Amino acid sequence: MTPEERLEKYGDLVVRVGANVQEGQEVVLFHQVEHVHVARAVARAAYRAGARRVHPQAADLHMRRAAIELGPEEELGVTPDYFLDWARTWKDTKPAIIQLTGNPDPSLFDGLDAKLVGKAEPRDLRALYLPLVTERVTNWVIVPAPNEGWAKTVFGEPDVERLWQAVALAMRLDADDPVEAWREHAADLRTRSAALNGAGFDAVRFRGPGTDLVVGLLEASRWMCATFETTSGIEYLPNIPTEEVFTTPDWRRTSGTVRSTYPLIVPGVFARVDGLEVRFEEGRIVHVEADGDGAEMIRSQLESDAQAPYLGEIALVDGSSRIRQTGLVFHDTLFDENASCHIAYGSGLPMAVDGVDGAGAEELLAAGVNVSGTHTDFMIGSPEVEVDGLDAGGNATPIIRNESWVL
Repeated sequence: MTPEERLEKYGDLVVRVGANVQEGQEVVLFHQVEHVHVARAVARAAYRAGARRVHPQAADLHMRRAAIELGPEEELGVTPDYFLDWARTWKDTKPAIIQLTGNPDPSLFDGLDAKLVGKAEPRDLRALYLPLVTERVTNWVIVPAPNEGWAKTVFGEPDVERLWQAVALAMRLDADDPVEAWREHAADLRTRSAALNGAGFDAVRFRGPGTDLVVGLLEASRWMCATFETTSGIEYLPNIPTEEVFTTPDWRRTSGTVRSTYPLIVPGVFARVDGLEVRFEEGRIVHVEADGDGAEMIRSQLESDAQAPYLGEIALVDGSSRIRQTGLVFHDTLFDENASCHIAYGSGLPMAVDGVDGAGAEELLAAGVNVSGTHTDFMIGSPEVEVDGLDAGGNATPIIRNESWVL
């Protein structure tokens, strides 16, 4: 397969299986300027699938650095009104949303005030976008876009072809029929979800070096995976690649300490945080530690709204993950969260809780589903971390041991 054939195959998988763009649907395509080669392939695939219009939304992290260094602080993270007005229409127009990931320069914000870096995230736009995701309004997908900067972060040299080979393996582009390969993989994940739902656990416990964490579940929590469906009936695969089974916990019932096992790339900020450790009490993050100024950056996120310090997601991944089997740390949340168990502070996922479809923020919070303008995943799994399901009496059932799924 030539690089050109691979890129065309990639674009079709992203558009037809990931976002599942519909005939006549508009597409909003978010990417960095360094992703433009991949973005063009995605746009072509979207038009081949019948898209009415593709709206490319290119960003430049160097422009953001300039704003942090030289611009007025009160303008950081502020999205222009015309763009917010357009985004508000998406609830009615329901465009497919495709986001390319792969940080082209993870060290770009080094040396800047961590608080200002955190403030530069466009939280106003994120607050409009998240409900479209959590309420299943539109079909969307996040996918990787290999580039020189990302390759240098992973391999120490800008070997884009080597990165493409790893990405293609993780995305199952090596299969004769990637679409069928994803259907089979999704079926395997659904088997795991069914086992977890059948067990009816009250909580999940993680124990390992620096980690002793118990995450309480809701009686209505349901384990999900892979394929989602919008309220209008469009099936889509929001993350390619994906290896996780996940659910929404009770935001009031997390306790203990947890240590991140992978670098965290802060969403919307594109800054790297290493050595993250947090402590929970009665559901809330009450203490944060990290290397360098990383803790300050995380605290900036946690202060963004009242519910940001509470959990919204818990996800389980074992060593059979294709991403784990590459042996690579991708320094990208889309990949690394699918190599390891992870949790996310901030917004919960109502689609993973029975009986809350259409509920407002106050109703969701009362039901135990977190509501926030933030959703940040960080990885907590490793070969040394044991995962157990707990019943209401605290009795443990092993789920993952030595990177193997045993439930």
